Amino acid sequence: QLQVAESGGGVVQPGGSLRLSCVASGFTLDLYDIAWFRQAPGKEREGISCVSSFNGNTLIADSVRGRFTISRDTAKNTVDLQMKSLKPEDKAVYFCAAHRGLFSICEIDEKYYTTWGQGTEVTDSK
Repeated sequence: QLQVAESGGGVVQPGGSLRLSCVASGFTLDLYDIAWFRQAPGKEREGISCVSSFNGNTLIADSVRGRFTISRDTAKNTVDLQMKSLKPEDKAVYFCAAHRGLFSICEIDEKYYTTWGQGTEVTDSK
């Protein structure tokens, strides 16, 4: 059974850092693209970043470029999202998702992704 599970969410202060992790089971990262999405209260789900199965190519959304970094560890079958210089607008539930890779470039569009985790919440101290 294909599954992904997120961890690492928590309470952060503006300007702080947090590292989210997505562990995959039932498949390997050399065959599946992985992406991170987030959904803030009252807003639509937003694509953040993805990593391609074929060669590890990555894409990052303009809204987080320069602050967030995606990385994968094929030995551990995990994909991490390192978040720095966090802003109040980064508060959201973060999801990772997977789909069978078809091309050398991944997409951060949720319509392509078929396997989703339950999400991990990033919130502030207010």
